[in-house]
Amino acid sequence: MVFSTPIFMFYFLVLTLFLYYIVPRRGRNVVLLASSLFFYWWGERAYVSIMFLSTAIDYTHGLLVERCKARGNDKGAKMAVASSIVFNLALLCFFKYWDFIAGSLQSVGLTFMPVLGVHLPIGISFYTFQTMSYTIDVYRGDARAQRNILNFGTFVTLFPQLIAGPIIKYKDLGDQIDRRDYSADKFSSGVQIFMVGLAKKLLIANNVGMLWDSYKAMAPAELTVAGAWLGVLAFTFQIYFDFSGYSDMAVGLGRMLGFEFLPNFNYPYISKSITEFWRRWHISLSTWFREYLYIPLGGNRRGKGRQVFNLLVVWAATGIWHGANWTFLFWGLYFFVLLMVEKFLLLKPLKKAPAIVGHVYTLFLVMVSWAIFAIEDLGHLASYLRVMFGLGGVPLADGTFGYYLTSFLPVLCVAAVASTPLGRAIYRNMGTRAQQAVCTVLVAAGLLVCTAYLVAGTYNPFLYFNF
Repeated sequence: MVFSTPIFMFYFLVLTLFLYYIVPRRGRNVVLLASSLFFYWWGERAYVSIMFLSTAIDYTHGLLVERCKARGNDKGAKMAVASSIVFNLALLCFFKYWDFIAGSLQSVGLTFMPVLGVHLPIGISFYTFQTMSYTIDVYRGDARAQRNILNFGTFVTLFPQLIAGPIIKYKDLGDQIDRRDYSADKFSSGVQIFMVGLAKKLLIANNVGMLWDSYKAMAPAELTVAGAWLGVLAFTFQIYFDFSGYSDMAVGLGRMLGFEFLPNFNYPYISKSITEFWRRWHISLSTWFREYLYIPLGGNRRGKGRQVFNLLVVWAATGIWHGANWTFLFWGLYFFVLLMVEKFLLLKPLKKAPAIVGHVYTLFLVMVSWAIFAIEDLGHLASYLRVMFGLGGVPLADGTFGYYLTSFLPVLCVAAVASTPLGRAIYRNMGTRAQQAVCTVLVAAGLLVCTAYLVAGTYNPFLYFNF
Protein backbone atom coordinates (compact mmCIF):
# COMPACT_ATOMS: atom_id res chain seq x y z
CA MET A 1 0.00 0.00 0.00
CA VAL A 2 1.38 3.38 -1.00
CA PHE A 3 0.88 6.57 1.03
CA SER A 4 0.16 8.59 -2.10
CA THR A 5 -3.00 6.70 -3.07
CA PRO A 6 -6.68 7.37 -2.32
CA ILE A 7 -7.13 3.97 -0.69
CA PHE A 8 -4.45 4.76 1.89
CA MET A 9 -5.47 8.34 2.59
CA PHE A 10 -9.23 8.09 2.60
CA TYR A 11 -9.81 4.52 3.78
CA PHE A 12 -6.87 2.91 5.58
CA LEU A 13 -5.58 6.02 7.36
CA VAL A 14 -9.00 7.34 8.34
CA LEU A 15 -10.12 3.97 9.73
CA THR A 16 -6.82 3.39 11.53
CA LEU A 17 -6.89 6.81 13.22
CA PHE A 18 -10.54 6.35 14.17
CA LEU A 19 -9.93 2.97 15.81
CA TYR A 20 -6.65 4.13 17.33
CA TYR A 21 -8.22 7.04 19.20
CA ILE A 22 -11.49 5.43 20.31
CA VAL A 23 -9.79 2.57 22.17
CA PRO A 24 -8.17 3.11 25.58
CA ARG A 25 -4.47 4.02 25.52
CA ARG A 26 -3.40 0.57 26.61
CA GLY A 27 -5.06 -0.90 23.53
CA ARG A 28 -3.59 1.46 20.96
CA ASN A 29 -0.50 -0.61 20.26
CA VAL A 30 -2.75 -3.56 19.43
CA VAL A 31 -4.65 -1.42 16.90
CA LEU A 32 -1.35 -0.14 15.50
CA LEU A 33 0.13 -3.65 15.24
CA ALA A 34 -2.95 -5.02 13.48
CA SER A 35 -3.09 -2.03 11.11
CA SER A 36 0.62 -2.30 10.31
CA LEU A 37 0.39 -6.02 9.55
CA PHE A 38 -2.61 -5.40 7.29
CA PHE A 39 -0.74 -2.53 5.63
CA TYR A 40 2.18 -4.82 4.78
CA TRP A 41 -0.06 -7.76 3.87
CA TRP A 42 -1.88 -5.56 1.35
CA GLY A 43 1.26 -5.34 -0.76
CA GLU A 44 3.13 -8.53 0.07
CA ARG A 45 0.54 -11.12 1.13
CA ALA A 46 2.47 -14.25 2.20
CA TYR A 47 5.63 -12.28 3.02
CA VAL A 48 3.88 -10.87 6.08
CA SER A 49 5.14 -14.11 7.64
CA ILE A 50 8.60 -12.51 7.61
CA MET A 51 7.23 -9.89 10.00
CA PHE A 52 6.12 -12.61 12.42
CA LEU A 53 9.44 -14.43 12.10
CA SER A 54 11.55 -11.29 12.62
CA THR A 55 9.43 -10.29 15.59
CA ALA A 56 9.73 -13.69 17.27
CA ILE A 57 13.48 -14.12 16.63
CA ASP A 58 14.57 -10.66 17.75
CA TYR A 59 12.16 -10.56 20.69
CA THR A 60 13.56 -13.79 22.12
CA HIS A 61 17.15 -12.76 21.39
CA GLY A 62 16.67 -9.45 23.20
CA LEU A 63 15.44 -11.26 26.31
CA LEU A 64 18.34 -13.71 26.05
CA VAL A 65 20.87 -10.88 25.80
CA GLU A 66 19.43 -9.17 28.87
CA ARG A 67 19.34 -12.40 30.87
CA CYS A 68 22.98 -13.22 30.04
CA LYS A 69 24.08 -9.69 30.93
CA ALA A 70 22.24 -9.88 34.27
CA ARG A 71 24.08 -13.10 35.10
CA GLY A 72 27.45 -11.68 34.11
CA ASN A 73 27.66 -13.99 31.10
CA ASP A 74 29.03 -11.50 28.59
CA LYS A 75 30.12 -14.26 26.21
CA GLY A 76 26.58 -15.62 26.09
CA ALA A 77 25.19 -12.13 25.49
CA LYS A 78 27.61 -11.60 22.60
CA MET A 79 26.63 -14.94 21.11
CA ALA A 80 22.96 -13.98 21.30
CA VAL A 81 23.66 -10.66 19.57
CA ALA A 82 25.71 -12.45 16.91
CA SER A 83 22.92 -14.98 16.38
CA SER A 84 20.38 -12.18 15.88
CA ILE A 85 22.67 -10.36 13.43
CA VAL A 86 23.34 -13.56 11.45
CA PHE A 87 19.61 -14.27 11.20
CA ASN A 88 18.77 -10.76 9.99
CA LEU A 89 21.65 -10.63 7.50
CA ALA A 90 20.83 -14.12 6.22
CA LEU A 91 17.24 -13.02 5.64
CA LEU A 92 18.38 -9.89 3.81
CA CYS A 93 21.06 -11.68 1.78
CA PHE A 94 18.77 -14.48 0.65
CA PHE A 95 15.96 -12.28 -0.60
CA LYS A 96 18.05 -9.41 -1.90
CA TYR A 97 21.37 -10.86 -3.03
CA TRP A 98 20.97 -14.57 -3.78
CA ASP A 99 19.98 -14.13 -7.42
CA PHE A 100 22.55 -11.35 -7.91
CA ILE A 101 25.38 -13.55 -6.61
CA ALA A 102 24.11 -16.60 -8.49
CA GLY A 103 23.82 -14.66 -11.75
CA SER A 104 27.28 -13.14 -11.33
CA LEU A 105 28.81 -16.58 -10.71
CA GLN A 106 27.01 -18.11 -13.67
CA SER A 107 28.32 -15.33 -15.92
CA VAL A 108 31.85 -16.65 -15.29
CA GLY A 109 30.89 -20.31 -15.66
CA LEU A 110 30.19 -21.26 -12.02
CA THR A 111 26.76 -22.88 -11.82
CA PHE A 112 26.61 -24.34 -8.31
CA MET A 113 24.17 -21.60 -7.19
CA PRO A 114 20.88 -21.63 -9.13
CA VAL A 115 19.03 -18.42 -9.93
CA LEU A 116 15.78 -18.79 -7.99
CA GLY A 117 13.86 -15.74 -9.18
CA VAL A 118 13.33 -14.67 -5.57
CA HIS A 119 10.86 -11.83 -5.11
CA LEU A 120 12.30 -8.94 -3.08
CA PRO A 121 10.00 -8.12 -0.14
CA ILE A 122 9.22 -4.41 -0.04
CA GLY A 123 11.23 -2.53 2.58
CA ILE A 124 13.35 -5.49 3.70
CA SER A 125 16.52 -3.36 3.77
CA PHE A 126 14.87 -0.95 6.17
CA TYR A 127 13.18 -3.26 8.64
CA THR A 128 16.06 -5.74 8.91
CA PHE A 129 18.43 -2.90 9.85
CA GLN A 130 15.83 -1.63 12.29
CA THR A 131 15.41 -4.95 14.07
CA MET A 132 19.19 -5.55 14.13
CA SER A 133 19.58 -2.39 16.18
CA TYR A 134 17.40 -3.85 18.94
CA THR A 135 19.63 -6.61 20.31
CA ILE A 136 22.73 -4.43 19.87
CA ASP A 137 21.12 -1.60 21.86
CA VAL A 138 20.07 -4.04 24.60
CA TYR A 139 23.61 -5.45 24.77
CA ARG A 140 25.16 -1.98 24.97
CA GLY A 141 22.76 -0.96 27.74
CA ASP A 142 21.22 1.76 25.55
CA ALA A 143 17.76 0.19 25.86
CA ARG A 144 15.90 -2.30 28.02
CA ALA A 145 14.65 -5.55 26.54
CA GLN A 146 10.98 -5.30 25.57
CA ARG A 147 8.99 -7.87 27.55
CA ASN A 148 5.64 -7.30 25.83
CA ILE A 149 5.78 -9.09 22.48
CA LEU A 150 2.84 -7.04 21.13
CA ASN A 151 4.72 -3.84 21.87
CA PHE A 152 7.84 -5.23 20.24
CA GLY A 153 5.82 -6.29 17.22
CA THR A 154 4.56 -2.72 16.99
CA PHE A 155 8.15 -1.49 16.78
CA VAL A 156 9.05 -4.00 14.06
CA THR A 157 5.98 -3.39 11.88
CA LEU A 158 5.22 0.32 12.51
CA PHE A 159 3.57 1.21 9.20
CA PRO A 160 4.54 4.91 8.86
CA GLN A 161 8.18 4.01 8.28
CA LEU A 162 8.05 0.26 7.65
CA ILE A 163 8.91 0.10 3.97
CA ALA A 164 11.05 3.16 3.16
CA GLY A 165 12.32 4.52 6.44
CA PRO A 166 13.58 6.50 8.11
CA ILE A 167 15.49 3.69 9.85
CA ILE A 168 14.50 4.00 13.51
CA LYS A 169 16.90 2.62 16.10
CA TYR A 170 15.23 0.88 19.03
CA LYS A 171 16.96 3.10 21.58
CA ASP A 172 15.31 6.13 19.96
CA LEU A 173 11.81 4.63 19.89
CA GLY A 174 11.61 2.03 22.65
CA ASP A 175 10.28 4.38 25.33
CA GLN A 176 7.72 5.81 22.91
CA ILE A 177 6.44 2.31 22.12
CA ASP A 178 5.57 1.88 25.78
CA ARG A 179 4.24 5.38 26.39
CA ARG A 180 3.88 8.50 24.27
CA ASP A 181 2.22 11.87 24.46
CA TYR A 182 -0.80 13.00 22.47
CA SER A 183 -2.09 16.50 21.81
CA ALA A 184 -4.16 18.37 19.25
CA ASP A 185 -1.15 20.55 18.36
CA LYS A 186 1.02 17.49 17.78
CA PHE A 187 -1.64 15.88 15.59
CA SER A 188 -2.12 19.12 13.65
CA SER A 189 1.60 19.49 13.01
CA GLY A 190 1.64 15.87 11.85
CA VAL A 191 -1.05 16.64 9.28
CA GLN A 192 0.95 19.63 8.04
CA ILE A 193 4.19 17.62 7.70
CA PHE A 194 2.32 14.80 5.96
CA MET A 195 0.84 17.23 3.44
CA VAL A 196 4.28 18.72 2.73
CA GLY A 197 5.56 15.23 1.97
CA LEU A 198 2.55 14.39 -0.18
CA ALA A 199 3.02 17.58 -2.20
CA LYS A 200 6.73 16.82 -2.66
CA LYS A 201 5.86 13.40 -4.05
CA LEU A 202 2.86 14.20 -6.24
CA LEU A 203 3.53 17.74 -7.42
CA ILE A 204 7.31 17.71 -7.84
CA ALA A 205 8.85 14.22 -7.81
CA ASN A 206 6.30 12.60 -10.12
CA ASN A 207 6.44 15.48 -12.60
CA VAL A 208 10.23 15.79 -12.88
CA GLY A 209 10.35 12.00 -12.93
CA MET A 210 8.58 12.06 -16.29
CA LEU A 211 11.43 14.14 -17.70
CA TRP A 212 14.06 11.71 -16.39
CA ASP A 213 12.09 8.73 -17.76
CA SER A 214 12.12 10.34 -21.20
CA TYR A 215 15.90 10.83 -21.22
CA LYS A 216 16.67 7.47 -19.63
CA ALA A 217 14.70 5.73 -22.39
CA MET A 218 16.61 7.47 -25.21
CA ALA A 219 19.23 5.59 -27.18
CA PRO A 220 22.77 7.05 -26.79
CA ALA A 221 22.66 8.31 -30.40
CA GLU A 222 19.60 10.43 -29.56
CA LEU A 223 21.21 12.17 -26.59
CA THR A 224 23.03 15.49 -26.45
CA VAL A 225 25.34 16.83 -23.76
CA ALA A 226 22.80 19.37 -22.54
CA GLY A 227 19.98 16.82 -22.73
CA ALA A 228 21.89 14.22 -20.71
CA TRP A 229 22.59 16.78 -17.98
CA LEU A 230 18.96 17.94 -18.04
CA GLY A 231 17.84 14.34 -17.53
CA VAL A 232 20.20 13.88 -14.57
CA LEU A 233 19.06 17.20 -13.11
CA ALA A 234 15.50 15.90 -13.27
CA PHE A 235 16.49 12.70 -11.44
CA THR A 236 18.45 14.76 -8.91
CA PHE A 237 15.22 16.52 -7.98
CA GLN A 238 13.07 13.41 -8.35
CA ILE A 239 14.98 11.24 -5.91
CA TYR A 240 15.23 14.03 -3.33
CA PHE A 241 11.56 15.02 -3.38
CA ASP A 242 10.41 11.41 -3.68
CA PHE A 243 12.48 10.10 -0.76
CA SER A 244 12.31 13.18 1.47
CA GLY A 245 8.59 13.35 0.68
CA TYR A 246 8.14 9.80 1.97
CA SER A 247 10.22 10.61 5.05
CA ASP A 248 8.12 13.72 5.73
CA MET A 249 4.95 11.68 5.39
CA ALA A 250 6.36 9.09 7.80
CA VAL A 251 7.27 11.79 10.34
CA GLY A 252 3.84 13.36 9.94
CA LEU A 253 2.02 10.05 10.38
CA GLY A 254 4.18 9.33 13.41
CA ARG A 255 3.10 12.59 15.01
CA MET A 256 -0.54 11.85 14.31
CA LEU A 257 -0.02 8.64 16.29
CA GLY A 258 1.95 10.32 19.10
CA PHE A 259 5.48 9.38 17.96
CA GLU A 260 8.47 11.60 17.31
CA PHE A 261 10.78 10.37 14.52
CA LEU A 262 14.11 12.01 13.83
CA PRO A 263 14.33 13.92 10.51
CA ASN A 264 15.92 12.08 7.61
CA PHE A 265 16.93 15.05 5.41
CA ASN A 266 18.26 18.53 6.02
CA TYR A 267 18.38 20.34 2.65
CA PRO A 268 21.30 18.28 1.26
CA TYR A 269 21.55 20.24 -1.98
CA ILE A 270 22.76 23.36 -0.18
CA SER A 271 25.90 21.50 0.93
CA LYS A 272 29.35 22.90 0.19
CA SER A 273 31.17 19.55 0.27
CA ILE A 274 30.42 15.86 -0.17
CA THR A 275 31.17 15.40 3.53
CA GLU A 276 28.45 17.89 4.39
CA PHE A 277 26.10 16.34 1.83
CA TRP A 278 26.21 13.01 3.67
CA ARG A 279 25.46 14.73 6.95
CA ARG A 280 22.26 16.03 5.36
CA TRP A 281 21.19 13.16 3.06
CA HIS A 282 19.47 9.97 4.37
CA ILE A 283 20.59 10.82 7.88
CA SER A 284 19.14 7.68 9.45
CA LEU A 285 21.18 5.38 7.18
CA SER A 286 24.42 7.32 7.68
CA THR A 287 23.86 7.29 11.44
CA TRP A 288 23.08 3.57 11.44
CA PHE A 289 26.27 2.66 9.58
CA ARG A 290 28.36 4.93 11.80
CA GLU A 291 26.99 3.50 15.06
CA TYR A 292 26.64 -0.17 14.12
CA LEU A 293 29.45 -0.73 11.59
CA TYR A 294 32.07 2.05 11.45
CA ILE A 295 32.58 2.45 15.22
CA PRO A 296 32.54 -1.33 15.97
CA LEU A 297 35.19 -1.78 13.25
CA GLY A 298 37.38 0.66 15.17
CA GLY A 299 36.34 3.99 13.66
CA ASN A 300 39.27 6.40 13.65
CA ARG A 301 40.86 5.00 16.82
CA ARG A 302 43.44 2.72 15.21
CA GLY A 303 45.36 4.99 12.87
CA LYS A 304 44.70 6.45 9.45
CA GLY A 305 45.27 3.22 7.54
CA ARG A 306 42.66 1.34 9.55
CA GLN A 307 40.28 4.30 9.35
CA VAL A 308 40.50 4.31 5.56
CA PHE A 309 39.82 0.55 5.50
CA ASN A 310 36.83 0.97 7.83
CA LEU A 311 35.41 3.70 5.61
CA LEU A 312 35.94 1.52 2.55
CA VAL A 313 33.89 -1.24 4.17
CA VAL A 314 31.16 1.21 5.21
CA TRP A 315 30.82 2.77 1.77
CA ALA A 316 30.89 -0.57 -0.03
CA ALA A 317 28.11 -1.69 2.34
CA THR A 318 26.23 1.57 1.78
CA GLY A 319 26.33 1.03 -1.96
CA ILE A 320 25.27 -2.60 -1.96
CA TRP A 321 22.56 -1.88 0.66
CA HIS A 322 20.76 0.12 -2.00
CA GLY A 323 20.49 -2.76 -4.43
CA ALA A 324 21.88 -6.02 -5.77
CA ASN A 325 23.71 -4.54 -8.73
CA TRP A 326 27.30 -3.64 -9.54
CA THR A 327 26.32 -0.04 -10.24
CA PHE A 328 25.24 0.44 -6.63
CA LEU A 329 28.59 -0.89 -5.42
CA PHE A 330 30.37 1.52 -7.78
CA TRP A 331 28.13 4.31 -6.49
CA GLY A 332 29.19 3.60 -2.90
CA LEU A 333 32.86 3.37 -3.81
CA TYR A 334 32.57 6.59 -5.83
CA PHE A 335 31.56 8.41 -2.64
CA PHE A 336 34.29 6.64 -0.67
CA VAL A 337 36.92 8.03 -3.06
CA LEU A 338 35.43 11.53 -2.96
CA LEU A 339 35.27 11.55 0.84
CA MET A 340 38.87 10.35 1.13
CA VAL A 341 40.03 13.06 -1.27
CA GLU A 342 38.16 15.65 0.77
CA LYS A 343 39.43 14.31 4.07
CA PHE A 344 43.10 14.43 3.11
CA LEU A 345 43.21 17.21 0.49
CA LEU A 346 40.15 19.35 -0.20
CA LEU A 347 38.16 20.11 2.98
CA LYS A 348 40.36 22.96 4.18
CA PRO A 349 40.57 24.66 0.74
CA LEU A 350 36.79 24.28 0.32
CA LYS A 351 36.16 25.98 3.66
CA LYS A 352 38.35 28.91 2.64
CA ALA A 353 36.89 29.24 -0.87
CA PRO A 354 33.77 31.32 -1.64
CA ALA A 355 30.56 29.43 -0.83
CA ILE A 356 29.53 29.29 -4.49
CA VAL A 357 32.64 27.23 -5.29
CA GLY A 358 31.67 24.59 -2.73
CA HIS A 359 28.07 24.54 -3.91
CA VAL A 360 28.94 24.09 -7.59
CA TYR A 361 31.61 21.48 -6.80
CA THR A 362 29.21 19.47 -4.63
CA LEU A 363 26.21 19.62 -6.96
CA PHE A 364 28.34 18.61 -9.95
CA LEU A 365 29.69 15.52 -8.20
CA VAL A 366 26.32 14.62 -6.69
CA MET A 367 24.64 14.81 -10.10
CA VAL A 368 27.28 12.49 -11.55
CA SER A 369 26.60 10.12 -8.67
CA TRP A 370 22.87 10.10 -9.47
CA ALA A 371 23.60 9.03 -13.03
CA ILE A 372 25.53 6.05 -11.63
CA PHE A 373 22.71 5.36 -9.17
CA ALA A 374 19.81 5.62 -11.61
CA ILE A 375 21.13 3.56 -14.54
CA GLU A 376 21.54 -0.06 -13.51
CA ASP A 377 22.85 -1.44 -16.82
CA LEU A 378 26.61 -0.97 -17.01
CA GLY A 379 26.69 -0.57 -20.77
CA HIS A 380 23.90 2.01 -20.74
CA LEU A 381 25.60 3.82 -17.85
CA ALA A 382 28.93 4.01 -19.70
CA SER A 383 27.19 5.40 -22.81
CA TYR A 384 25.24 7.95 -20.80
CA LEU A 385 28.32 9.18 -18.95
CA ARG A 386 30.23 9.54 -22.23
CA VAL A 387 27.45 11.77 -23.55
CA MET A 388 27.36 13.82 -20.32
CA PHE A 389 31.05 14.63 -20.71
CA GLY A 390 30.84 15.26 -24.45
CA LEU A 391 33.02 12.33 -25.52
CA GLY A 392 32.77 10.93 -29.04
CA GLY A 393 31.62 14.01 -30.95
CA VAL A 394 28.22 14.29 -29.27
CA PRO A 395 26.21 17.43 -30.16
CA LEU A 396 25.81 20.03 -27.41
CA ALA A 397 22.04 20.46 -27.74
CA ASP A 398 19.11 19.93 -30.09
CA GLY A 399 15.46 20.76 -30.51
CA THR A 400 14.40 17.96 -28.15
CA PHE A 401 16.44 19.53 -25.36
CA GLY A 402 14.84 22.92 -26.04
CA TYR A 403 11.36 21.40 -26.00
CA TYR A 404 11.87 19.55 -22.71
CA LEU A 405 13.60 22.50 -21.06
CA THR A 406 10.75 24.84 -21.99
CA SER A 407 8.07 22.35 -20.97
CA PHE A 408 9.57 21.45 -17.59
CA LEU A 409 11.21 24.75 -16.66
CA PRO A 410 8.42 25.84 -14.24
CA VAL A 411 8.54 22.63 -12.19
CA LEU A 412 12.36 22.60 -12.25
CA CYS A 413 12.39 26.15 -10.87
CA VAL A 414 9.90 25.20 -8.15
CA ALA A 415 12.05 22.17 -7.29
CA ALA A 416 15.20 24.29 -7.13
CA VAL A 417 13.63 26.77 -4.70
CA ALA A 418 11.90 24.06 -2.64
CA SER A 419 15.21 22.21 -2.16
CA THR A 420 16.53 25.20 -0.17
CA PRO A 421 15.43 26.50 3.25
CA LEU A 422 14.10 29.74 1.73
CA GLY A 423 10.43 28.86 2.23
CA ARG A 424 11.01 27.79 5.83
CA ALA A 425 12.89 31.02 6.56
CA ILE A 426 10.04 33.13 5.17
CA TYR A 427 7.50 31.17 7.19
CA ARG A 428 9.46 31.52 10.44
CA ASN A 429 9.67 35.28 10.01
CA MET A 430 5.87 35.57 9.91
CA GLY A 431 3.78 36.34 12.97
CA THR A 432 1.88 33.57 14.73
CA ARG A 433 -1.48 34.51 13.24
CA ALA A 434 -0.01 34.78 9.77
CA GLN A 435 1.62 31.36 10.18
CA GLN A 436 -1.69 29.82 11.23
CA ALA A 437 -3.52 31.39 8.29
CA VAL A 438 -0.86 30.36 5.78
CA CYS A 439 -0.79 26.79 7.15
CA THR A 440 -4.56 26.46 6.95
CA VAL A 441 -4.69 27.73 3.38
CA LEU A 442 -1.72 25.68 2.17
CA VAL A 443 -2.90 22.45 3.80
CA ALA A 444 -6.41 22.87 2.36
CA ALA A 445 -5.11 23.83 -1.08
CA GLY A 446 -2.51 21.08 -1.00
CA LEU A 447 -5.11 18.47 -0.08
CA LEU A 448 -7.39 19.64 -2.88
CA VAL A 449 -4.68 19.68 -5.57
CA CYS A 450 -3.06 16.44 -4.41
CA THR A 451 -6.44 14.69 -4.31
CA ALA A 452 -7.01 15.78 -7.91
CA TYR A 453 -3.65 14.26 -8.85
CA LEU A 454 -4.48 11.07 -6.93
CA VAL A 455 -7.84 10.63 -8.63
CA ALA A 456 -6.46 11.33 -12.10
CA GLY A 457 -3.13 9.57 -11.63
CA THR A 458 -1.88 6.01 -11.77
CA TYR A 459 0.13 3.79 -9.42
CA ASN A 460 3.17 5.83 -8.31
CA PRO A 461 5.41 3.89 -5.93
CA PHE A 462 8.25 5.61 -4.09
CA LEU A 463 11.72 5.02 -5.51
CA TYR A 464 13.10 3.64 -2.25
CA PHE A 465 10.48 0.87 -2.17
CA ASN A 466 12.97 -0.97 -4.37
CA PHE A 467 15.57 -1.05 -1.60
